[in-house]
Amino acid sequence: MTAKSPKELILQTIEALTKGRREEALSRLQRLLQEGPASGDFYRSVARLASNIGEIDIALSAAGRFAATEPQTLERKLFYWGQLVEYGRGAIAQTDVAALPETVRSNAAVQHFLGTVASQEGDFGKAEEHLREAIAQGIAPQSWFALAMIKRFSPGDPDLSEMQRLRSEMGRMPEESRAAFFYALGKAYDDCGDFDQAYENYREGAALRKSARPYDPAEVEGLTGTLIDEYSAAGLSLLAPSGVRHSRAIFVNGLPRSGTTLVEQILTTHSAVADGGEINLFRAAVTSTAGIGLAPALAYQNRIGDHADPWGQVARTYERMLEMRFGPDGRIVDKTLLHSRLMGLLLHSLPDARVVWLRRRPADTALSCFRTYFSSEIPWSWSFGDIGHYFRQEDRLYRHWIEQFPDRILTVPYEELVSETENWVGRIAAFVGLEEEPQMHSPHLHKRSVRTASVGQVREPISTSRIGAAEAYQAYMSPFYEAYSN
Repeated sequence: MTAKSPKELILQTIEALTKGRREEALSRLQRLLQEGPASGDFYRSVARLASNIGEIDIALSAAGRFAATEPQTLERKLFYWGQLVEYGRGAIAQTDVAALPETVRSNAAVQHFLGTVASQEGDFGKAEEHLREAIAQGIAPQSWFALAMIKRFSPGDPDLSEMQRLRSEMGRMPEESRAAFFYALGKAYDDCGDFDQAYENYREGAALRKSARPYDPAEVEGLTGTLIDEYSAAGLSLLAPSGVRHSRAIFVNGLPRSGTTLVEQILTTHSAVADGGEINLFRAAVTSTAGIGLAPALAYQNRIGDHADPWGQVARTYERMLEMRFGPDGRIVDKTLLHSRLMGLLLHSLPDARVVWLRRRPADTALSCFRTYFSSEIPWSWSFGDIGHYFRQEDRLYRHWIEQFPDRILTVPYEELVSETENWVGRIAAFVGLEEEPQMHSPHLHKRSVRTASVGQVREPISTSRIGAAEAYQAYMSPFYEAYSN
């Protein structure tokens, strides 16, 4: 560096972000790449900061430099490959892996990575081969979890017997790995119809995650109330109009496990839609406000000035990030989790955007969330009582946003979507400005990478079989009903 050390520039970047100075933070990250050495451990921090603000090109460049740091290690390589896969460059990662010596490729961590990628791409046979290779080399709780997500267990399954044997050895594993294993064992028992054993394992896995990061109901309830109070019609009128009138994005919202991935899959089969996913880029674009409430939004607007089109700037940043992630062509399905907290700023910044909002039977959604080992931390999903409380807050936000933007949100009941698919596919397509196409009715045949908990389900034909799934767990769900109806 000519003037500042990497550490100083990283600290200055963090400071700029805490104050909502996104462009300053971006400038410092660019400077780190331009003036920095060809490699170094500090590039991991650069990659993570760049990811947090949606600067994908910088994140990947920095991750590559981190991986090139001497002595080169598998840990650094895995970080780089993970970034490549997250941003849709999985083929580059697989080419990189293929160039390694066989002794390295056969490593359990590499086999687990390859198995995960194959699973996301829908090649379950190949995924199972890699995951079993990883499992053969040790206890491998994360690989057992990945395998459990793509196979169907049955009574007497030798894999279930082996998992039962390994359960007693989990005590010496890190908590997160133990949690993943218990979710896998829960899935196995659920497949076999042993719902009591399934619940006990799901509960134990959830308890491990909850102990590390408890849910704060007061904080969530307070934020929900603030957003509803501040983003009223009067509050929204204080925001300067956005100068952007077109977006490539099609927004799909709803609680996790409510059918959002199914709708994403339906839409991505369309010839005019390039891809989609839980991309989390609008949240990155709006970091300029240093907060999601109306007060920080107005402070950002005053700092930029109405004449400079502050909300158009946010929209253009978002569209630029979409191009970095997906290329310049085609519509994009954005089904980022928890957009309900950003909905006011999102629909204001992108005034032509449309939202397809999934609503599913609460009990079935609650059970599915409880049984899911989310890759990102979702603290409310680790107990039925917390799930019930959180669902109530989401219901409040849903009612508020459809009142504020009635013509821009299409409510889709999951149960009707899977039972009256012919009707709903056409309605969804028309709502987002697409002509209905035949392949939209067979989304399970569409080959693409899926990086959500629904990785297995989207490969199956649309079915009503999951309606009423909560009935099997009624004995354990009273905390949900009490919290949800309170």
